[in-house]
Amino acid sequence: MKIGDKIQGTITGIQSYGAFVELQDGTTGLIHISEIKTGYVDNIYQTLKVGQMVQVQVVDVDEFSQKASLSMRTLEEESHKLPRRHRFTNDRHKIGFEPFKKALPKWIEEAKRELTKKESES
Repeated sequence: MKIGDKIQGTITGIQSYGAFVELQDGTTGLIHISEIKTGYVDNIYQTLKVGQMVQVQVVDVDEFSQKASLSMRTLEEESHKLPRRHRFTNDRHKIGFEPFKKALPKWIEEAKRELTKKESES
């Protein structure tokens, strides 16, 4: 089992903070209440039931205890194909890192001036 795997499991227990799941390979995991679905889950007991089969995605694995953090929300969002925003680029303009490339020489000069200023003050 690794992060990103999509696995079937059975809910074995429900608490106010999440649901415990037994996965097909025999390991156990927890779906935190925030990972059940997009949005607010008012009552976890109305959303999930013990014995229910669920499709989950592995978010994290504790290598020591072999317990997994699971998510149903990521699969829901994947099926809706929600657009993902890129941090430094714009899909429509395809500018990528060009603004950084243009600003880099100026930043280097500013850093040199600042270092020279600090050296002269010491």
